Amino acid sequence: MSVAVRELKASLSRVLLRAQQGEVIEVTSHNKPIARIIGVPEQAQTGLRRLIASGAVSWGGGKPRYDLPVPVTSRGASVSHMVLEDRR
Repeated sequence: MSVAVRELKASLSRVLLRAQQGEVIEVTSHNKPIARIIGVPEQAQTGLRRLIASGAVSWGGGKPRYDLPVPVTSRGASVSHMVLEDRR
């Protein structure tokens, strides 16, 4: 299905429902394609829920925090450390 930006604005709920049902929506501006809208398959969410339930992953709802890089060997600096030093 192809839909113009103006039509997308006017009927967003209907277009999103069609995408959720598996249809690929191509958004156009001045008859030129500018974007595609695709639905998220149901199984994509169940896989993540399964991982959370098994304890393999967890998420507290916030932004991820990264630890400082740990050198892999005692010889020289890690690549991530060199990049951080280069940015200073």
